[in-house]
Amino acid sequence: MDLVIRNASLPDGRRAIDIAIEGGRIAAVGPALPVTGAQEIDAAGDLVTPPFVDAHFHMDATLSYGLPRVNASGTLLEGIALWGELKPQLTQDALVQRALQYCDWAVARGLLAIRSHVDICDPRLLAVEALLDVKRQVAPYLDLQLVAFPQDGILRSPGAFDNLKRSIAMGVDVVGGIPHFERSMADGAESVRLLCEFACEQGLMVDMHCDESDDPLSRHIETLAFHSQRLGMQGRVTGSHLTSMHSMDNYYVSKLLPLIREAGVAAIANPLINITLQARHDTYPKRRGMTRVPEMLAAGIPVAFGHDCVMDPWYSLGSGDMLEVAHMGLHVAQMTGQQAMHDCFLAVTETPARILGLDGYGIAPGCHADLLILDCSSTVEALRLRAARRLVLRRGKIVSEAPRAQSRLHLPGRPDSVNFRLGR
Repeated sequence: MDLVIRNASLPDGRRAIDIAIEGGRIAAVGPALPVTGAQEIDAAGDLVTPPFVDAHFHMDATLSYGLPRVNASGTLLEGIALWGELKPQLTQDALVQRALQYCDWAVARGLLAIRSHVDICDPRLLAVEALLDVKRQVAPYLDLQLVAFPQDGILRSPGAFDNLKRSIAMGVDVVGGIPHFERSMADGAESVRLLCEFACEQGLMVDMHCDESDDPLSRHIETLAFHSQRLGMQGRVTGSHLTSMHSMDNYYVSKLLPLIREAGVAAIANPLINITLQARHDTYPKRRGMTRVPEMLAAGIPVAFGHDCVMDPWYSLGSGDMLEVAHMGLHVAQMTGQQAMHDCFLAVTETPARILGLDGYGIAPGCHADLLILDCSSTVEALRLRAARRLVLRRGKIVSEAPRAQSRLHLPGRPDSVNFRLGR
């Protein structure tokens, strides 16, 4: 054995568990494993979990905040317009450097797998070339999955479908779309059909920006579910955002959710961005903007949370911390029961790993030894504290570490130098 982690708490509630690692994979999991001669790490009862997974991000735009100007209104449409202004000024080197910087941030926060949409409406495919380069560079420490994303609409933008096909041929992994941004509802539905049929022919997954709108009549998720089932693509199709569902009639949603489940379509909500960009035309009462996460989970639909944006034309904040994303998600969705909060932790770990089809993800013999030791004892406590990442392991090797959140107090009437762990 190369390494053994002792006295770990696991996300499923098991305590005092050892994890033995050999050759970059987990060899054994259990209490008091009889391992000798290996390096040992004492988790001291802290939570050991598989790494965080971001199922929805835009790495081609990340860290570009303020270029060429700031989004003054903070709205989705101004962000799209601003990205259109920035695209002609982009250089491949700048794209690569910003993306690599973000990947460093991600690894430090235990985020070791990202699905990033990349805009293919620029006929130069500059961003595609840049992120394929980044994917190769970060492969030793981070799994980067790319989605061919027609930001300006696959039918609305001249040449976009050809660009998408070229990007797939270059090595992009997933077929994307944005039906609600086409010129009509009919064009939106047609774009879903075309893209799903192309993905089916190529044996690829689909992940569409779908119904990122406050309009309750934006119902492209129904069309996406229809084609997923018609083409036998169950388990390979994802609808991202789905924010129009927060405004839909409850009767229609009661019909829609079983259709999504039967079609094997997964959902990705983006709590930080959905609640920031949606409901901008509301005064009061003001809609939350995020899709119906608890209802979809209750219907048996896999739901993940994505970060979506970090310091880009749409969002000036963010740091690559998926615990911040999940923490916001549980508040917006009012998922404050114990199981519901645990489900929010799964929405940034196990669920997106399944949606991305990650090989060897988990804590079981044979899985990759990609693990985090968090400064907390449970998944709920991880969310409450946004727990420090004590250690981040990739294939059994430490790639990042941080101290525990510990303070030394000097209070009147109390013993000097009192040590305590925050909130524990």
